[in-house]
Amino acid sequence: MANNNRMTARRKQRTRIKIRRNAGGRPRLSVFRSGQHIYVQLIDDAQGLTVAAASTLEKDQRMTLKNGSTTSAAAVIGSLIAERAMKKGVKEVVFDRGGFKYHGRIKALAEAAREGGLSF
Repeated sequence: MANNNRMTARRKQRTRIKIRRNAGGRPRLSVFRSGQHIYVQLIDDAQGLTVAAASTLEKDQRMTLKNGSTTSAAAVIGSLIAERAMKKGVKEVVFDRGGFKYHGRIKALAEAAREGGLSF
């Protein structure tokens, strides 16, 4: 188990290093997927600030979503983060999948964010 955690951390770090190198001043859209929920943050690495965040743990999302671990819940969170980013004036981001494969909930979140107006 320790080896699996170590490999996951290395994969995440490798992904983030490549993203920061090629970001070009754009904020990073960082995604974390747990067994029951999905979390997303819009991070400005130059200033070290979180610009916007959304997750299935928010009170209004818990009321509307039946389950936080579905692709439909991820799509709702993706459109929500896009809406919050647009309010802050952010249109171009770099997508940080955090070592997770680009399929399922991660893909649904990314596609919903793109439909919401974010470009990456």
